[in-house]
Amino acid sequence: MQNARISTTAHRTGPAAPVPEAAPADRSPVPRLCLVTGLLLILSGLAHLVVFAVAGGPWDGPVSWRKPVTFGLSFGVTLIAVTWITSYLAVRPRLRAVLLVVFAADCLVEVGGITLQAWREVPSHLNMETPFNTAVSLTLAVGGGVLVVLLTAFALVSFLRRPTGPAGMALAVRSGFAVLLVGLTSGAAMIARGVALTRTGHQEDAYHSTAWLKPLHGVSLHAVLVLPALALLLDHTPWSEKVRQRVVTGAVCCYAAAVVGAGVRAALTY
Repeated sequence: MQNARISTTAHRTGPAAPVPEAAPADRSPVPRLCLVTGLLLILSGLAHLVVFAVAGGPWDGPVSWRKPVTFGLSFGVTLIAVTWITSYLAVRPRLRAVLLVVFAADCLVEVGGITLQAWREVPSHLNMETPFNTAVSLTLAVGGGVLVVLLTAFALVSFLRRPTGPAGMALAVRSGFAVLLVGLTSGAAMIARGVALTRTGHQEDAYHSTAWLKPLHGVSLHAVLVLPALALLLDHTPWSEKVRQRVVTGAVCCYAAAVVGAGVRAALTY
């Protein structure tokens, strides 16, 4: 009788539904290597800040210790930020690893070229005065193009497929990438303006032609770290998801206002 009951129950409920297997964890060493590379770039920037304090010299201008300091810090922070937030994107681990390797290598080339020229006491960007300087300048320009392509690809993925993560993270990642694209566009505009002046024989003017866009460029670059970091910090508070989402939305609006303000300033000082 007991067997009959079991048989009847099994017939009534049917076979158990198959349990989906968990997705394999991303065990690639690439993200960790990118984080280490970003840290090394930050340390390089800090080291050159010490060099500036010891050696002195101008902080502004096309030849100064400011460039290896700010580019080392900025590229290091950006590499760490992009490595981290791309873990929330709906992209295959192998493709993400390949893109991150190219991105990290490009960051090294950019910071390396700028640092080399600082030690040689010559301008790094837009410098066409000798064949070697021209080669360095063109390498940096091509590297900048590669950065635009890679980061635009990551941005498109975030827009097409909703990023994962805690409350507010999807908005933070998408907004961070959107603002980053503004920074990349302003950087491309600076290079294009400088190259045009250089090719028409205005080398010295080219060095000073990008000052009006630098605040917009600088403000726009790091939303991709600030906004997702805020969403992550809020996830460790007792606030509800609704409140955390509102806080992230407010932060996005504030950052957008800062970018608009920098854009208006650039337009007025052009």
